[in-house]
Amino acid sequence: MRPQRTKNILVLTTAAAAAALLLSGCGAGAAQTQSTTGPAAPTASASNSSGASPAESASAPPSPASTPPGAQPTTQSGPALCKAAGLTASTDSTGGGAAGSVYQQLILTNSGTGPCLLKGYAGVSLTADANGEPIGAPATRDESIPVTDVLLAPGQAGTATLRYTQAANYTDCTRVPAAGLRIYPPEDTASLFLAQPRDACSNAGINLLIIEAFQAK
Repeated sequence: MRPQRTKNILVLTTAAAAAALLLSGCGAGAAQTQSTTGPAAPTASASNSSGASPAESASAPPSPASTPPGAQPTTQSGPALCKAAGLTASTDSTGGGAAGSVYQQLILTNSGTGPCLLKGYAGVSLTADANGEPIGAPATRDESIPVTDVLLAPGQAGTATLRYTQAANYTDCTRVPAAGLRIYPPEDTASLFLAQPRDACSNAGINLLIIEAFQAK
């Protein structure tokens, strides 16, 4: 009986040891599996919805702004303004007169070899002679007619209505004889002389002359 009991004890001891080793192996395997699981690391696409890395987004240069149409200044070429050296002056007095005033057409004709532009108002004054200083006040502008471009080919002319009021109409006028008209084309500092004897007023506050803008003849 003693040997059989000893054998049973050895069998139970061996089985217990095997069971202990089996449990130990299962425990180690479970712990290893848990240590390798967890939340996934964030990818580049998750952190940058545009598809570019943060470094690429920071270093990428901005796209150049498009230039709006017409932003650059443009230049226009065309005929130069008419100058005194290329003009001749005359008048047409068929306009008549009323209430002590005389209406006439001041005519500037292109005597040059190329076209020129006549635009705006002439400066007109009464003067003692061709080389003399103006007498009294220069012509005032009548702006009832709009300014327009008057392109003059060689031989063509532009006209502007000029009104002269008789000096005798003004009781306070200090009358001075004038030999004619000094005429400055628009935007010009040189002048033309047109012989036309008139009475002038040396008083600077009296306006005897009124001029309109040039129009095509």
